Amino acid sequence: MIGEQHRRLNRHDYQTLSLAALGGALEFYDFIIFVFFAAVIGDLFFPSDIPEWLRQVQTFGIFAAGYLARPLGGIVMAHFGDRVGRKKMFSLSILLMALPTLGMGMLPTYASIGIAAPLLLLLMRVLQGAAIGGEVPGAWVFVAEHVPRSRIGIACGTLTAGLTLGILFGSMVATLLNTLLLPSQIVSGGWRIPFFIGGIFGLIALYLRRWLHETPIFREMQAHKALAAELPLKTIVLRHKKAVLVSMLLTWILSAGIVVVILMAPVYLQKLHGIPTALTLQANSLATVMLMLGCIIVGLAVDQIGVGRTLVIFSLMCAGCSWFFYSHAAQSHSLLFVSYALAGLGVGVVGAVPYVMVRSFPAAVRFSGISFSYNLAYAIFGGMTPIFVTLLMKWTPLAPAFYVLALCALGLVLGIYLQSQTHREVEAQAEQQVTAPASV
Repeated sequence: MIGEQHRRLNRHDYQTLSLAALGGALEFYDFIIFVFFAAVIGDLFFPSDIPEWLRQVQTFGIFAAGYLARPLGGIVMAHFGDRVGRKKMFSLSILLMALPTLGMGMLPTYASIGIAAPLLLLLMRVLQGAAIGGEVPGAWVFVAEHVPRSRIGIACGTLTAGLTLGILFGSMVATLLNTLLLPSQIVSGGWRIPFFIGGIFGLIALYLRRWLHETPIFREMQAHKALAAELPLKTIVLRHKKAVLVSMLLTWILSAGIVVVILMAPVYLQKLHGIPTALTLQANSLATVMLMLGCIIVGLAVDQIGVGRTLVIFSLMCAGCSWFFYSHAAQSHSLLFVSYALAGLGVGVVGAVPYVMVRSFPAAVRFSGISFSYNLAYAIFGGMTPIFVTLLMKWTPLAPAFYVLALCALGLVLGIYLQSQTHREVEAQAEQQVTAPASV
């Protein structure tokens, strides 16, 4: 058994990791593609006689609805994931994302059906939010329960990198369409293409996931009748408050890195420094690739030196690289690409987040614990961060940098805390070995 927990990843592990990452990347693509075409969607799905600011507020309000739907969808799917199986919910989440994405591509506009258009768009967005609320925690749990204990770090880091691939895919599709099509062609129907792509590939990923197997840990709990005896969420709230708090704080760090550095930065560079859109998107793509690399490096580090030390080292790195990016990116095009690439690599610290979460909750309520903590925190911090950072920019253009620095400081504190917890566990195990009676 000990050898099993320390073996290298085998072909079956890589297959599981690949299929989980592929489906997760497509779900992230489906969820994020809305952002890249928000301006066109706002023009088509709301009345033409309202002020531009109100149209933008309504459009991004629908985008935010996806975040607000995440906790409910995630908690419901996690409940059944802890009771009936990880695999079933893992497949349901991708189906629940693919169908609304296809639906968004086929929706009539305001000119055709009036107020029903934005209401249907809102419904599709809510379903997407519910789906991704179950996908991300489900993917982390599914992979972590398949691989050896000593390889959970690299598995979770690689999976997080795979999820991030969906953001890159969305950026590439948006850039390609805006290059090949005229603005009038985008408005007349070109905007529907990325939603069709996402929906169709989502259904293909659903078919491929049928080859996945239930996790060994869940099968063992079923065999020994060790599944949660009461409502998993109740157990989480009453007995695992510390794990919930740590997981929510780590999700705050994750949301700061992804939302501020990856999603908000291109608009920040365009509006504040007047950098051309095409250039910011190219730099953003490079930063996203470096983020993926960073997640994998961090995952390796977690397995080699421990999660506490890894968080300390890479939180400091993220702070330095992010400050360099926000203070130097506008000086030249070459500095833009170099600084943004380094910032993306630094944000790779988020690759350590799922490792802490899957190790913080017992298997019987693991899915529910991660889903509750992650989705609630992401709904709060992911949804409010753009508004908060934008308000801070009234006082200083470096507000995004200060926000990221504050969260890196939090990562440093959590790293020190987790390292102290590791030392206590090691000392407790050593004491048990010393005081345990010799076997006869």
